[in-house]
Amino acid sequence: MAAQRKHLVKDFNHFITCYVCKGYLIKPTTVTECLHTFCKSCIVQHFEDSNDCPKCGIQVHETNPLEMLRLDNTLEEIIFKLVPGLREKEQQQEIEFWRKNKSKENGEEDGPRPKKPRMEDDEEETGDQDYHRSDPQIAICLDCLRNNGQMGENIVKGLMKKFIRCSTRVTVGTIKKFLSLKLKLPSSYELDVLCNGEIMGKDHTMEFIYMTRWRLRGENAYPMVLEYRPRIDFG
Repeated sequence: MAAQRKHLVKDFNHFITCYVCKGYLIKPTTVTECLHTFCKSCIVQHFEDSNDCPKCGIQVHETNPLEMLRLDNTLEEIIFKLVPGLREKEQQQEIEFWRKNKSKENGEEDGPRPKKPRMEDDEEETGDQDYHRSDPQIAICLDCLRNNGQMGENIVKGLMKKFIRCSTRVTVGTIKKFLSLKLKLPSSYELDVLCNGEIMGKDHTMEFIYMTRWRLRGENAYPMVLEYRPRIDFG
């Protein structure tokens, strides 16, 4: 029987390292035009200055190359399995990053300890308590989309406090539950949540929507605007 060959992590480095930073791929993000994959932060930063793929030079998009990016969660899990301790290291770095940024906002030397995850609206954020998550946050504006004569719009109204801050991992399904709670809608009542006029799936995360659907960048990028309306039955 032939001896089983053992593979070292370095044997796979060509497939799991970023062309831009030369490190292991963190939040691997693929350019759909050429299928080259980079760290999310590396490719997003690159596209601030260029519309071309940094590896092959192909023009990704004439005006907004970020629309052509897709996160590769499967590859991320493979990399975490291949490289021992990488997941834990990245999680700790994220925690430290958000601690430092929070401490700078508060004028403190050391950031506060992360507390229980919670989605907050701007009224709740005015308190002294800190409910920051250890994972990245995103600011969102929830606008009520009104169509003349649309069935159900008499009970679907605009929020008094429409700006929220939540984890980038929050899904559209969670946003719908948040809206139903705030608007005191019946449990059977269904809403559509849209970004740039496109209905978002319930399992889409805020990070996915920001990376693939939200078109504004630069000074006007925040907050990301999501619209909601009564569900329209096209059948």
